[in-house]
Amino acid sequence: MWMLPDEVVPVRLMATVWADTSGLHDDLRTRENLDAWLDAVGLGSCQSSAAELALAQRLRDAVRRLAAQVTADDRQTATVSLDAALGDLNDLVTHLPVPQLTLVSGELRETSAHDASAVVTGLARVARESIALLGGPDAAKLRACYAPGCVLYFMKTHPRREWCSVACGNRARAARHYEKIRSTR
Repeated sequence: MWMLPDEVVPVRLMATVWADTSGLHDDLRTRENLDAWLDAVGLGSCQSSAAELALAQRLRDAVRRLAAQVTADDRQTATVSLDAALGDLNDLVTHLPVPQLTLVSGELRETSAHDASAVVTGLARVARESIALLGGPDAAKLRACYAPGCVLYFMKTHPRREWCSVACGNRARAARHYEKIRSTR
């Protein structure tokens, strides 16, 4: 499973779609993949259903579409419309537990109304983080990696960072070098 451990969770979700020389890969193909991803990003050890897997894939596709909008990324054809992406993200965040105040044995206590599964709640938290990222001040740091063949996004955490990884930076420099050599021949 492709993982960018230093990236924020929404970027890590988007990175479950990645490419290499053999083509495009999807790390959320199975329920076990989703369970492993949720555990890896610290959202708990869960056992997801087929419907929850489909929900995770829709969330990922929505966040990728919205990231493409924020970064003006035109590398790939969107699989979902902008309106559908906004709808999916906003619908999912409504599954977050709502804090409530209750009276228990004469004392006021904060509880939460919670009728969603642990997987849906975890995905709703990712949706909330995605909203904060894409609609907040950190959106200006979100970048698309334009290395040859890459489809990933990353947070520009250093002024000189231009690629999602060292490998992509090396690939981009090598491609520039080969193009320079070809043009001089």
